[in-house]
Amino acid sequence: MRTTLGMLVLTVLLGFSSATALGQEAAKPPSAKPGHAVAGDLEKVADDGKTITVKTADGTEEAFKVSGKETFKASDEGSHVVVRYTEKGAEKTASAVKVAGKGTWKATEGTVTAVGKGGKEVTLKTADGTEKTFELGKDATVDTGKGVYDGSKSVAKAGDKVAVYSTVEPGKEIVHLFKKL
Repeated sequence: MRTTLGMLVLTVLLGFSSATALGQEAAKPPSAKPGHAVAGDLEKVADDGKTITVKTADGTEEAFKVSGKETFKASDEGSHVVVRYTEKGAEKTASAVKVAGKGTWKATEGTVTAVGKGGKEVTLKTADGTEKTFELGKDATVDTGKGVYDGSKSVAKAGDKVAVYSTVEPGKEIVHLFKKL
């Protein structure tokens, strides 16, 4: 009897500590991959499709070599893109380029006040005090300043200061890039 009771207590304690460990694991932020991300308009595609120029929200143009099998065509010019890239000296190499459509492209800075719907919506309070809710795009990217990761894993938490790059669709704004400030 005493052995059975001891085993039951031990099982409950092990189950509790396992559940606690799993809960702590789920609360950890995702690990970021080295690199950066930028959002902008695809301005120019080289003839070979392996070099692209992106015009960012602040009007600067950045050139990227495209790695891997991915290539672009002149017909892709004008699309909104999010570029994940690494730098080696002055050379920037895109490891992934996600096309975000051709609608209205917006940049919004603010402080996260709420994260809802399983992390699929984020509300920001802007400098003028207004609150705006954004829907997370299926290919959203997060740039932490120390690396990038897929936004489906985690976007932000209340209190984070971020810049959000989104496209406008009927009745909602879809986030494609979060940059932590």
